[in-house]
Amino acid sequence: MAGNGSGHGNGEFSFGNGTARNGLAKIQTHKKQTGICHDDSAPPVKAQTIDELHSLQKKKSAPTTPIKGNQGAFASTISDEERQKQQLQSISASLASLTRETGPKVVKGDPARKSETPKHVAHAHEHHFTPTISVSDSSLKFTHFLYNLSPAELYEQAIKYEKGSFITETGALATLSGAKTGRSPRDKRVVRDETTEDDLWWGKGSPNIEMDEHTFMVNRERAVDYLNSLDKVFVNDQFLNWDPENKIKVRIVSARAYHSLFMHNMCIRPTPEELENFGTPDFTIYNAGQFPCNRYTHYMTSSTSIDLNLARREMVILGTQYAGEMKKGLFSVMHYLMPKRQILSLHSGCNMGKDGDVALFFGLSGTGKTTLSTDHNRLLIGDDEHCWSENCVSNIEGGCYAKCIDLSREKEPDIWNAIKFGTVLENVVFDEHTREVDYSDKSVTENTRAAYPIEYIPNAKIPCVGPHPKNVILLACDAFGVLPPVSKLSLAQTMYHFISGYTALVAGTEEGVKEPQATFSACFGAAFIMLHPTKYAAMLAEKMLKHGATGWLVNTGWSGGSYGSGNRIKLPYTRKIIDAIHSGSLLETNYKKTKVFGLEIPTEVEGVPSEILEPMNTWADKNAYNATLLKLAGLFKKNFETFTNYKIGKDGKLTEEILAAGPIF
Repeated sequence: MAGNGSGHGNGEFSFGNGTARNGLAKIQTHKKQTGICHDDSAPPVKAQTIDELHSLQKKKSAPTTPIKGNQGAFASTISDEERQKQQLQSISASLASLTRETGPKVVKGDPARKSETPKHVAHAHEHHFTPTISVSDSSLKFTHFLYNLSPAELYEQAIKYEKGSFITETGALATLSGAKTGRSPRDKRVVRDETTEDDLWWGKGSPNIEMDEHTFMVNRERAVDYLNSLDKVFVNDQFLNWDPENKIKVRIVSARAYHSLFMHNMCIRPTPEELENFGTPDFTIYNAGQFPCNRYTHYMTSSTSIDLNLARREMVILGTQYAGEMKKGLFSVMHYLMPKRQILSLHSGCNMGKDGDVALFFGLSGTGKTTLSTDHNRLLIGDDEHCWSENCVSNIEGGCYAKCIDLSREKEPDIWNAIKFGTVLENVVFDEHTREVDYSDKSVTENTRAAYPIEYIPNAKIPCVGPHPKNVILLACDAFGVLPPVSKLSLAQTMYHFISGYTALVAGTEEGVKEPQATFSACFGAAFIMLHPTKYAAMLAEKMLKHGATGWLVNTGWSGGSYGSGNRIKLPYTRKIIDAIHSGSLLETNYKKTKVFGLEIPTEVEGVPSEILEPMNTWADKNAYNATLLKLAGLFKKNFETFTNYKIGKDGKLTEEILAAGPIF
């Protein structure tokens, strides 16, 4: 071998003349090494421990709002430290037991990460407020709260600490709501006091089951004590109502990341600027759903209790982890607060065409309200809860809560595609290996749901506000199969069917319901309204008259027979009907009046078989049809007896017109 160590000038190494003990030639490495390879080494990280290295991975979110204060040379400012203190005091006040002087000690941050964080960093991130209270076990501990966490952070919390939480194939968070997989309307209570005695609808037909102030405070104490006993709670500060002039601030205190993410999606998410100056909430929810109420407490009929106190602007949840209770509880609150501002609160979907034509969709769960208002040819304002003010129609929520049973990409592509990272999937079943969801599986419940931000719908209108509606569409899932697929309504008929709120109670929407059954729900949402139904009807009539809106009754239920013998009206047919309403073509066709209900039905709708427009044509047994029609008419008449004693207007003339718009037989 050439060189034998002589190539010192350009060689990296050479074999020496000597040999190693094993007989191999020695390798000599020279000190001067140049031109071998590119030196891509980097300076060492600025950390002495692995925990310090982890602390460098995440940077603190910086405020984006200038500190606000009085204008002028002597303007007063609020420091970040003072702002943090005010926030902590506000949350401590929310968690305060009213039997003690002040609220608990609260610390912002995850207790699980406290041991990982160096002491000098902990003080910077975990400001705490320590009230002076009498010595007790509860006063010696801190309650950590996780404030307005991002979806990614809530995923981490759910997967690590909540059994039954998984990431699905599409990135959604699959969760379980425990024993309760639907609302518990029989366990919902409202405090009856000076505030609500004369305002709220009490008595026969009312959803408002009364409780007294003392019982509410007992349940509130139980919920607050439970939340304070935990190592950590989740706090969401968010908004309701996209109308900037009528926005409501809400605070949700909960024990589960699932609940926090659900409300993150369903309420309006504040900007960093809005959050910094959030202040005191207008309404607070205490969700202690993992803990039961005391069955020996007055008014309690089960281990579940959902309690509203409108004077205190508070809601307490015990004994149910079903997240829908929070959503619908706040909806009830809006049904009370908004009419006081002369704003109509509506259980409806809402969308807008390219020309600015807005349509409202009324209907209970399972009638197609979410599906039909989610139309890729129109902008979605919202799918479930709205307000109609003097200036606009606005979405109350910041998200959608869609039923998932039998969901398919072909039938509902927008909802299908919205189920991705950030979405909460409730009680669905999925493959244990691939995590692919089987939307047809009812093993846990038929009431499987997806909660996602409204921005996940590609054609959502942001902000969710639109002009006055041109069409008011009442959706009914007719289990009897005798209502036409579509009817044009007079104003009086619109009021009559709005107050009646006829549909079928769809399986899985409420506890104890296994298959569809005929029901009446005033204003298509009796479970949530607070005032007498005719008060909402009067407001709707006034707005429809003022803005020239047309009323429609659309049956998304059965045709050719009752449930069990007939068939569900095909969704493509219903979509064609809705398209004709939007385009205005349905106003230009010919109509004929039906017997008994006196409904105006079109003789033709493009894309829909004409024979199904007249229900009698689809029944093989005409006598059975007539008998069923009279049976349903009798049910309408009997149901409406609840509302006949309430007069709309000074002379009651409108009330008489509404009564005359009912079935005649």
